[in-house]
Amino acid sequence: MSEPVQARRKMPTQTRAKARVADILTAATELIAEGGSEHLKMSDIAARAGVPIGSVYQYFPDKAAIILTLADRIMERVRGGLDTAMANVETKAQAEAALIGTLKAYYNLFLAEPVARDIWFGVQADKTLHELDIEDSRANGAIAYRALRKLCPRKDWKRLETSCFLIMQLTGMAVRLAISVDRKEGDRIMAVYEDMIRRELIGVLAV
Repeated sequence: MSEPVQARRKMPTQTRAKARVADILTAATELIAEGGSEHLKMSDIAARAGVPIGSVYQYFPDKAAIILTLADRIMERVRGGLDTAMANVETKAQAEAALIGTLKAYYNLFLAEPVARDIWFGVQADKTLHELDIEDSRANGAIAYRALRKLCPRKDWKRLETSCFLIMQLTGMAVRLAISVDRKEGDRIMAVYEDMIRRELIGVLAV
């Protein structure tokens, strides 16, 4: 299991320190948008943020810690949306609407914020961050499972739990693939993936 974000960096407590960390993260986001996460350098972040290089290392021990923080922000947004969408699911139709709606929102987030794609490429390139991605999929899968279990026969609960975890991990992969090709093909990929969700998750639920 990966270290939590807080374990990878010093957490600012004073207003001035929080503002400096915000400037560092803004600078990192801008540099990733311009050159990708693989070319991100701590010295460039310091220069863009207008802070001493020591200040960057004071709050972030390495580049991975910065990418981890940015990725965690995206994860929190997605998980919050999923949690809200699944909170009041009582029927099969509501389950389908919640899952497909969340998927579309996730896809649209990456379309609207291309830098998110580069952040996720940085996550996949680092073993520790990749483990964080898996744990995020497990947490999202647990949210879906809790909402869907009441609509699923008890004998299928274990399969449903595994399917929820798998689908959440595959969702990230499907979206990253869809935004890596032209928009029309990306839309077709997402349409096929929606059908996969309907078959694997919605198909096992009671009417």
